Amino acid sequence: MKLLALVDCDNFYASCERVFRPDLKKTPIVVLSNNDGCVIARSKEAKAMGIKMGVPWFQVKKKYLAQGGKVFSSNFPLYGDLSKRVMNILDGMVKRIEIYSIDEAFLDLQHIQNINQAHEFGVYCRNTIRQWVGIPVRIGIAPTKTLTKVASHIAKNANGGTGVCCLSSQKDISRILKTLPIREIWGVGHNLARQLNQLGVYSAYELVQMDIRFIRKKFSVVLERTVRELRGESCIQIDDHSEPKKQIVVSRSFRSRIENLSALKPLISNFAVRAGEKLRQEQQKCSQVSVFISTSRFNKQQQYRGFDSFQLPCPIDDTRSILMGANKVLNTIFKDGYPYAKAGILLSQFSHPAFIQRSLFAATDQQHLKQDTNLMQTIDGLNSIQTQIYYASQYSGGLSPIQKEMVSPKYTTNLWELPTTK
Repeated sequence: MKLLALVDCDNFYASCERVFRPDLKKTPIVVLSNNDGCVIARSKEAKAMGIKMGVPWFQVKKKYLAQGGKVFSSNFPLYGDLSKRVMNILDGMVKRIEIYSIDEAFLDLQHIQNINQAHEFGVYCRNTIRQWVGIPVRIGIAPTKTLTKVASHIAKNANGGTGVCCLSSQKDISRILKTLPIREIWGVGHNLARQLNQLGVYSAYELVQMDIRFIRKKFSVVLERTVRELRGESCIQIDDHSEPKKQIVVSRSFRSRIENLSALKPLISNFAVRAGEKLRQEQQKCSQVSVFISTSRFNKQQQYRGFDSFQLPCPIDDTRSILMGANKVLNTIFKDGYPYAKAGILLSQFSHPAFIQRSLFAATDQQHLKQDTNLMQTIDGLNSIQTQIYYASQYSGGLSPIQKEMVSPKYTTNLWELPTTK
């Protein structure tokens, strides 16, 4: 029997905050979005207190803190590094792995002979990650991707279990599907669930009993594939080769409204620098730089959204060219008299360096290209340790582009933020 596994980190952002804070093991934890605006992650204790995902922080702050809850600003360098450590462990355990998100991965268990071995592997995998990284995970094992999602859901909600759920027999699968609401199925959104409810379909089991031809005609081949997966027919394969990104976006909402160009320019420059770093990490070059600025959608009196693009003469990954293009666009779209609440930069029209057509002056181009590449690599290398190199147009003081009053140290990525004793 072919088996797949889904490894899902429990309450990932909150769990990351606990890795270096064992004193918070039973303490309610919430993690806030950029600018500490709203809740984007909750520990199970915070969920039990009734804290909802996406709720504005100011609405729950007083009551939550009064009940002993702990709050953190988002610390994405820490979360990204711990995610990488988890995925590296999984990659060493199996031949094929699909990293689905920052806290999820599908595994191809082709080396597993039976369901008992699969369960033992799941327990071993879970214990290893907990011991080596400190992150709790749950593991769902089943014949298809969609059923691994179901198994993971069961593992999450099982009391006193091993954190591993294996679904293999049709009897067990049918029993679970009868208790699973249609909205809990992977790929079934709110609108689709509502349409199915109108047809009298409320559980995953009732969906599985529907006629495949009717599903394809009435809905889509996507839902047909989901149904087939729930029946145990593998239709969604492990994708161990991630598609290259087609665009890179860096954007932020501002805590304080920005009304003048001089205050907005350094923030856009910050976004451009970060976008350039991401571009080089993807080993891509871009030909188009776009910038957007907008007022708050809640400000009905003053509504404005500006967007425009700058076409670069050739594909580049040099931050200096990105900065130049971004500033040109910003000067074009900015309008006085508006309180801007959000801005961002978008890089697009990607090319791989190996497939870029050279000019007639290729020798000179190659020399300059090598110099530019070496310069960017040097800057990226220095800033990966601790931000040391700034571009002249970047923010250097005054109004902070991102409000993070409660951010934890970057324990694993910044030597200078490690706790010390006197």
